[in-house]
Amino acid sequence: MQTNAKITIDCSRKDGHTINPYLFGHFVEDIRDHMEAMLAYPLKDMDFESERTGIEEISGSWVSFTNGRNTKYALEAPAPRHSGRAERIRILSDDEAYAGIAQKVALKGPIDYTVQIVARASVELRYLIVDAVDRRTEELLGRARIDLSSHNWQECEASLSISRACSDAELRVYIPADHPRWIDHVSTGMLWLDHVSLLPADSIGMVKREVIDMTRNLNAGMMRLAGNYISAYHWEHVVGPVLERPVMYNEAWGGWTSKYFGTDEFIRFCRELQVEPLICVNDGSGTPEEAARWVEYCNGSIDTPMGALRAANGYPEPYNVRYWEIGNEVWGQWQVGTCSADQFAERCKLFAQAMKEVDSAIVLLACGHTDPEWNKPVLERAGEHIDYLTMHLYHGFNRFGMNRDTPADERYKAIVSFPEWTRDDIGQTAELIRANPKHSHVKLAVTEYNTMYYPNTIRKGLPDEHTLGAAVANAANLNEMLRASDMVHIGSFSDLVNGWLGGCIRVGDYYADQYCGKENGWSGLPLTVYGTPTYEVLKLYANRDIRRILPVDTVCSTYSIQSPKQTRIELEALPDLDVTACANEDGSILTLFIVNRSLQEVTAELDLHSLEYTGDTRLYEITGDSYEDINSVFEPDLITCTSRTVPVSAWQQGYPLRATSVYAVEIKAQHGSGGKV
Repeated sequence: MQTNAKITIDCSRKDGHTINPYLFGHFVEDIRDHMEAMLAYPLKDMDFESERTGIEEISGSWVSFTNGRNTKYALEAPAPRHSGRAERIRILSDDEAYAGIAQKVALKGPIDYTVQIVARASVELRYLIVDAVDRRTEELLGRARIDLSSHNWQECEASLSISRACSDAELRVYIPADHPRWIDHVSTGMLWLDHVSLLPADSIGMVKREVIDMTRNLNAGMMRLAGNYISAYHWEHVVGPVLERPVMYNEAWGGWTSKYFGTDEFIRFCRELQVEPLICVNDGSGTPEEAARWVEYCNGSIDTPMGALRAANGYPEPYNVRYWEIGNEVWGQWQVGTCSADQFAERCKLFAQAMKEVDSAIVLLACGHTDPEWNKPVLERAGEHIDYLTMHLYHGFNRFGMNRDTPADERYKAIVSFPEWTRDDIGQTAELIRANPKHSHVKLAVTEYNTMYYPNTIRKGLPDEHTLGAAVANAANLNEMLRASDMVHIGSFSDLVNGWLGGCIRVGDYYADQYCGKENGWSGLPLTVYGTPTYEVLKLYANRDIRRILPVDTVCSTYSIQSPKQTRIELEALPDLDVTACANEDGSILTLFIVNRSLQEVTAELDLHSLEYTGDTRLYEITGDSYEDINSVFEPDLITCTSRTVPVSAWQQGYPLRATSVYAVEIKAQHGSGGKV
């Protein structure tokens, strides 16, 4: 089935607002496997912080590597000032054995890795060996020798050259069997390991090069550091020498908060990508004074206490972080320090005053909601102290009363109604903001958004958030944010890498499902890094030359959603096409974003009205054979953005747009003809 549509752009008129590049921002959070996937370290449990999983006293991700009948393992306190624990290995001489620990790992190659080990040993142990082997064939992929020159703790580094990539390798750290033996067993044969890590030579500031490259292509205007974990996060624990940073339990998501990605690493990440940092402070278990110290650490001169600390950590120049967020989903029962709107408003004022006392130039965001009953008291009590109110937009089945038994087409139509809900949320919040002059200056920041195919209690395998259908929904939502960009200046897609719902960059084959899906490595392709269809959408939108919104009128067929649950949004006669028109700064390029949400092909006729154009149009297309299509480690490029030239005449006659697809059309205005947009 095919339907027809007509899209009319009146280039003689334009909206009075411009599009903020921070609208195309992204979001990092220490959630499930987000940091593990983003950081370049292939080993887990590098500081022996995990609980033992077997009968031997060996930290979680490690196993014993020995042929000695009497080798003993124990977990002890770490080296002075270090966190985690130390693994003690005692080797009896008369076993004539090798002994150490090992861990399954996926290694890139050929490439050099830096091995870092913190160790001490009884005096007769002179060296240890680090081997990387193929677990299936025992092929040696690389070997390094580390000399043990002291009975005291020492930090050792060595280069480990890996001959080839191996997805099923094992790293072994051990005293070899051919080590000169010792005679007695009193105070002999003991090795302590406090830290073991590998870092590939191509990593950038501890982050995987592949992640950096893919994120750079997203052209993100802003990068947000926040999430549920931040309400129990104390920034001062995650600066300074990495090995001396304490291990902290992630109270929001379980497991251990990554001590390897603190403030300094986040700023380096942002600078590498040339994006604006946005930091959310801990208002749950933290204090205004702690938040103010964080501002001073980032922005203070070396003459201030925290600026001096930053300089002592190797960063004398201020970071000049302008954007700061107070509170993350404080209204949620899952949040540390959750409270009422009135209580948060008072708390927000205290935080704002303390933080601005340190740096009056900072821009403050405060935790908002889609619920006006939260937003109204926050605006009334704290609106004068803030610049932005935040909201998180997650669009899913729960608001329709749908579940897995609902027909797939109905579920798809519900998900791609995302912009209708966003429009309503933004509209009612904007009305509240404008209602009182004392807070009418406040703008909106959508600091998290994504599809949420809820209920998701037993999502095995590949979550729906990675489908073409999800990309269509997110593209339509971006269109709505563009249309509302007079009020919405900041957007952050949730998440950047792996993580919870649909991290747009995927590392390996592990999907961090709500209730445990497949484990990492099940595919045999854990080293594959790729983008989801939504990654393609985000990259497409952020890399267009757009600055101003243009009026556009679309006449097309409609669809309806058969919702089992009554909704506040009208679900009848929703337009098949969601269209937004934009122009660049000087009006020489018009960009039309067209999302075909329908299940049918649509033939679209384009009326450029008063625009004098030159040459052909450039068409970008994100499409597939089914809205359930996904990219995966097996087919990482199944859904990609392709481009081609299309004559304007083809648009005037009617051009076919595939079902459930996303498009961008670029049209150049004729120079010197007065025909600029």
